[in-house]
Parts: sequence; structure tokens; C-alpha cells
Amino acid sequence: MMGNRMSLPQHEGNPLGDYLRDRRMKLDPAALGLPAGRRRTAGLRREEVAQRANISPTWYTWLEQGRGGAPSAHVLDRIARALILTDAEREHLFLLGLGRPPEVRYRANDVTPRLQHVLDALDPVPAVIRTALWDVVAWNRAATVMLVDYEALPPADRNILRFAFLHPHMRSTQHDWEALARFIIGSFRADVARVGATVAAEPLVEEMCETSPEFRTMWRDKNIQGPHGDVIKRIRHPLIGPLAFEYSTFSVDGRTDLNLVVYNPATAEDAAAIKSLVDRKRGRSVKTRVKAGV
Repeated sequence: MMGNRMSLPQHEGNPLGDYLRDRRMKLDPAALGLPAGRRRTAGLRREEVAQRANISPTWYTWLEQGRGGAPSAHVLDRIARALILTDAEREHLFLLGLGRPPEVRYRANDVTPRLQHVLDALDPVPAVIRTALWDVVAWNRAATVMLVDYEALPPADRNILRFAFLHPHMRSTQHDWEALARFIIGSFRADVARVGATVAAEPLVEEMCETSPEFRTMWRDKNIQGPHGDVIKRIRHPLIGPLAFEYSTFSVDGRTDLNLVVYNPATAEDAAAIKSLVDRKRGRSVKTRVKAGV
């Protein structure tokens, strides 16, 4: 009787418990190295989830039953790992349990083929994906033609801070380099704080302070650049001349430590000039591969 009574909270009034139970029952015990045995229901037992999460079986049972109050973020994070939740599922768990999303986690750089396809689909609009430390980890062809030829740079040099302060090319192409540099530092500082990557950023900041007096001075200003609306970025391209871009950043779904940065031409004339140059570069690339027998 008691077991039946305890199953009653599995209804609309206990969304956290319903979600935990649903995720638990979708896991395959055998795939996790657990004995199949005779199980009354599919999935893991409550005590198995508790053991994987290193929490009390009683406490986990109370969570599914809607008892014991709100769990801590630490407990929810353990349960998310125990249930092998995706980033989206983990965020949903936090929204149910705490009424807010989890703190953003900074992770190692990895870009899926899906993200690369998004970049390629934007061609001939330049676009890149950058990390919270402002390493450019993916780009499309238009970005290499109009902004920086990232493919020609060693991976360590594909960092926007290093390029902005240490490469003469950046200064020669910018309409107002100092304003851009201050904007970069303020935005970088905000991104690092947002994803909790302060410790991970320390080596880069120390390197930049040692190699660039201008960076060191601007960094000490402790300026923070918050979320910005419409920003126009102006450059002087060596082949086309002055260009204006509408600069926009977007968080990557499920990866808020990554940002998609899009440089949309501000005028139809700029868009036509960019497309023409990108098409010419693409044609030359194809001819080179044909001659090489690729």
C-alpha cells in the first residue's frame, strides 16, 4: 500500500519528479554495466541512480516524490551526469528544480559538422565561431577572404586578441583601431566572466600584457562591454576598399561557451562587391585543385 501511495505524486504537480522518473526509465542498465536481473519496470532503479550520483537513495527518492524541498545545483549536476543528460536536458532539469538555467560551463573547443554547415550556408556573408577565450575555431570561405585567412594561421594565432594587438594587418584594415581594441577587451572580459573561464583565461591575459603595452593599459581600465545591439564594423579591404558590416553575435544552441559571429554587409553595394570577390577566389581555388589533379 505504501508503495502505491508513493507513486501518486507522478502528476502535473510534480514536474521535477516526473522528469527524473522519465529519464531514469529510458536508460539501459546493461549498457551501463548494471545487472539486468528481474526488473518490474524499464530503466534504472532509484537506488542505482543515487549510487551513480553519489547521493543518498532516500534523498533521491524524495526528489522523485516531490518531497524534501528544492535540491542544490550541485546535487542536480550530479544527477544530470548520472542520468547522462544532454546539455539541453540538463538545462531543463535545472529549470524544473531551481527555476533557472545552470551556470554556463566552459569546455574544450569542438565544433560539430552541423555548426560548420551553418557557417557554409551563410556564404558569401563572412561568419566565424569563437570560444569564450576568443579563439576562432570555425569559419566560412567569405571570412577567410574578407577578414582573416584563418586557414593560413597556426592554431595558436587564431585568437582575436592576439591578432588585434600583435598583427599589423589588423591595424591597417580598421577604420578606428583603438575603439575596436577597447570594444574587444570589454567584450572579452564579459564573455570570460559569463562562462566562468577566468582561470582558463589567465595565461592568455598574462601573455598579452607582456607582449602588448597597449593591451596592458586597456586591460587595467577594467572596462566591461555588455550585450550590444546593432554595431557597424568598418574596414578597409585591400582589394575592395571601405566596407561596412552589421556585426552580430549569437549563442550557439546548447553551447553557450561558443558564439556565432556574423558580419552582414551593411549595403547592397557592399554585398555585391563581397560576393564578386568571394566567387573569384572560389574559382581560382577550383582551378588550382584541377591543375594539381585533386
